[in-house]
Amino acid sequence: MQEDGKSADTSYIRVGVKSGGCSGLSYDMDFVEKAEDGDQLFQENGIKILVEKKSLLYLIGTTLEYSGGLNGKGFSFNNPNASKTCGCGESFSL
Repeated sequence: MQEDGKSADTSYIRVGVKSGGCSGLSYDMDFVEKAEDGDQLFQENGIKILVEKKSLLYLIGTTLEYSGGLNGKGFSFNNPNASKTCGCGESFSL
């Protein structure tokens, strides 16, 4: 967030699912300044995460993890609902 000039006090991470990717559905994530109608708010360690209403059913039980290590830097989704995922972990199907 800081690298993008955002503050955890005034910004959210919006997480959703959209059509696309090699497995049919892909994760979408962005920084936003305000919530939209129907968004579900989750908060962990001072970070506010919004999940789009239409994506909530696809993401129930999913954990979002961040790694800054040498083996891979960035976010990863661990979705128990996914029946198939692609090699990069950014696409899935149910």
